[in-house]
Amino acid sequence: MLDSPGPVTVLLNDLRNGKREAETQLLPLVYEELRRVASHYLRGERQGHTMQTTDLVHEAYLKLAGQQCPWENRAHFFGVAAQAMRHILVDHARARYAGKRGGGQARVPLDDALLVSGATDSNLLELDEALTKLAQRDPRQARIVELRYFAGLSVEEVAEVLGCVSRTVNRDWRMAQAWLRRELESGGLP
Repeated sequence: MLDSPGPVTVLLNDLRNGKREAETQLLPLVYEELRRVASHYLRGERQGHTMQTTDLVHEAYLKLAGQQCPWENRAHFFGVAAQAMRHILVDHARARYAGKRGGGQARVPLDDALLVSGATDSNLLELDEALTKLAQRDPRQARIVELRYFAGLSVEEVAEVLGCVSRTVNRDWRMAQAWLRRELESGGLP
């Protein structure tokens, strides 16, 4: 028998069913996890980055609150939240470096344990371009990278979000890591 849904999933279902009061109950339950995801993102940013963890959480939450997304569960919510944070930071970097082409760009460490072993630091914009390129080649692999690396979801949570088995997530995760490592090390971006 399946476990009953957790409180976050129940509130997300309430939101999906039009109960707007669930939104005020949801934020306290997801806030610390959103801060953890935002902190993970910002750890890789340059010193003196103008966006703080709280700013990133609030911007992402505002984006999410404005969506009429049929949240499936907690894992799906945090996956979309991580993707929103990634887009906010990429937009922030693009705005900051518009017209500077190549100079002093923010660097994001690709944690050996999470993404690619032996990889050197990579520019956030380069990583975003590589993920966009991967998404064109294999959308599921790109989504797995977003959910595992950026959202910090477990293999089981990613499998749940994507509606596949853990074995598939593990295989695609390894393939995506290898492809991204090659792409970033070779400078194969336009």
